[in-house]
Amino acid sequence: MNRHEEIKASYQALGGGFANLYDGIITRSTPIDKLMDSLVWGLDASLAAKWINDALAPIPEDFSGSLLEVPVGTGVLTVPVYRNLKEARITCLDYSAEMMRNAERRADALAVKNVSFVQGDVGALPFKDESFDAVLSLNGFHAFPDKDAAFSETHRVLKKGGIFCGCFYIAGEFKRTDWFVKHMYVPKGFFTPPFETRETLEKRLQDLYAGVRVSPVRAEGVFCCVK
Repeated sequence: MNRHEEIKASYQALGGGFANLYDGIITRSTPIDKLMDSLVWGLDASLAAKWINDALAPIPEDFSGSLLEVPVGTGVLTVPVYRNLKEARITCLDYSAEMMRNAERRADALAVKNVSFVQGDVGALPFKDESFDAVLSLNGFHAFPDKDAAFSETHRVLKKGGIFCGCFYIAGEFKRTDWFVKHMYVPKGFFTPPFETRETLEKRLQDLYAGVRVSPVRAEGVFCCVK
């Protein structure tokens, strides 16, 4: 079972008590969710699985180090994966206490014991320099108001040789998504400009990291690099 299938199976097994619009679209669990994913992001089942699997691929299945996820959101994309990283030491941070409560509930329901949850701001992370072997960020940077601080802080807390990976919306790759972001997500406060493009993201990461790889899947800017 790949990680996308693992996430979807976990979502469906936990039932409606954990359901919300974002989680449903991410997991493509209903016909309406699939329609929205296709309409806004241009993703079919294969592409949806690709961006999730590609974003999580840099974290090995036998990972046993320290990992920071920021933001964790509801945990729909990662808590099912953490269930199998039994030797890892995982810290999940989010600014929203409500979102994090959902992630904690999901961890409890799946009996995930090796994860701690911290409320905080990615622009001022409450951790010492070089605290983590890996930093993972899924669909967060497009929402952060101070992106410079977010990139600086995630770099600061990562150990030398550590992995920084994840994904977020990048502009200029898929016009339909760009339209929805501009006319719906920004006015509602879900996304915060300015947004990276593939070129600006590559340049920003290359200024901080080695081995930079940016591989868009439609408007999902999947990335991986090493400090």
